[in-house]
Amino acid sequence: MPRALNGLRVRLIVAFTLVAVVATVTTGALTFREARTGVLQQSQDTVIEDFRHRVNTLVPNYRFPPDESDLQAFAADVSRGGRSQNWRVLVAYRQASATSAPGDAFRELSPEMRESVRTRRATVFQRVTRDGHPALVVGMPVTFAGQYSTELPASGLEVYLTVPQRDEQGYVDALVSAIERATVPALALAVLIALLAARGVLRPVRALRRATRSIAEGRLDTRLAVQGSDELADLSRTFNETAAALEGSVAELRRMEAGARRFAADVSHELRTPLAAMSAVTDVLDEDAAGLDEDTATAVRLISEETTKLAALVDDLMEISRFDAGAAALHLDDIDLAESVRRTLATRGWPDTVRSSLPGPGELRGRVDPRRLDVIVANLVANALRHGAPPVRLRLREEHDPRAGRQAVIEVHDGGDGIPGDVLPQVFDRFYKSDSARTRSEGSGLGLAITTENVRLHGGTVRAANHPDGGAVFTVVLPLRPEGAGDRTTHTDEEDRP
Repeated sequence: MPRALNGLRVRLIVAFTLVAVVATVTTGALTFREARTGVLQQSQDTVIEDFRHRVNTLVPNYRFPPDESDLQAFAADVSRGGRSQNWRVLVAYRQASATSAPGDAFRELSPEMRESVRTRRATVFQRVTRDGHPALVVGMPVTFAGQYSTELPASGLEVYLTVPQRDEQGYVDALVSAIERATVPALALAVLIALLAARGVLRPVRALRRATRSIAEGRLDTRLAVQGSDELADLSRTFNETAAALEGSVAELRRMEAGARRFAADVSHELRTPLAAMSAVTDVLDEDAAGLDEDTATAVRLISEETTKLAALVDDLMEISRFDAGAAALHLDDIDLAESVRRTLATRGWPDTVRSSLPGPGELRGRVDPRRLDVIVANLVANALRHGAPPVRLRLREEHDPRAGRQAVIEVHDGGDGIPGDVLPQVFDRFYKSDSARTRSEGSGLGLAITTENVRLHGGTVRAANHPDGGAVFTVVLPLRPEGAGDRTTHTDEEDRP
């Protein structure tokens, strides 16, 4: 089912409309039933009362037991008691009977009704329909005292009356038409009220949805207007309290994060000056190490190596702090990517160590940041050499994506044992080491994290996996911007620090 047809709005509207329709139709049906019963009951009571009075008035005027002429006269006299409609009367005494109308005037009289009149000593009636015409049939026994009574013995004289109910049926039909005419606007009004009620319920829900989306987009100061004291108002108040608590927590976390970034940047910056002096001193000591005794030369070389590692760590921390502060910028240039990769390998003395598969001169050009491309390639190759095993292969090629356009793909594949499955999700995390028991490492633990940030700054992706033939493979995809594309971020003086 489509989402639009299964949403809360549709379900509420359908529910309210259904309730409105059921209520309107039920009210109309009950009103019709009560009105119809009232019309028929009034007509029935009037006819029965007039019928009793007429019979009780006329019975004393006739001899008993009656003959057929008496029965015929009695039936004719009783039939003249009808006020607005013609009465048809049947009088029966034992096997004799007489009617006030010629023909089979009493097809409506059922055997069950005659049996009830004979045995029950009570006036009975029923409504019947013959050939589409409704009629009221009334039957009553006559006692020996000449009066209708349930206590005196019956005389055997039975009187039956059939009254057409065309007028009553006309009233009922008119009532049906009136109810139908009233039901249509009532139903339309009920549906309108249902729609308005659904809208009233959905308005705060839609407001809550917009506020939630605003919170998800980072606008933590979003609040809802609270109106009323119902459940939706309570929900709005709860949302506001939750949003306020979330805003406070996020503000505190941001403050702590900003403080931590500032502390790392300040410490790294402050360490650069003494490290520069220490590097100068260790360079001098390295030159004189050959003339020192063996223990002193070993100590000098150790201090020189650790100073170099510390300087590299400080540089990496400075680079990471620029990414965290949003101060990193792209300086795009239209370059030959293959030539840039060759220069990276040559500068670090890796041409003979790394097997490279690169396009020819001028075959793969694009707008990238040359310095950051150098960092990406150098960090991936250094990681493969440090944690993998020979041979290390580097491949650069071009791909075309229907949506992203031209892309440069860099793959670095080593010949080691690969990366454990539990390590793959964290391999790009800062300071992450797959061996938690190892306290020292040749690297700073930030190389792959810096690579990830540089790739993201270009709008690309980087992933790590295990090659089917063994070893780990790192794949970088960089979009190649067309000529004239600008930088993604603004240039800052911090970027130019040595």
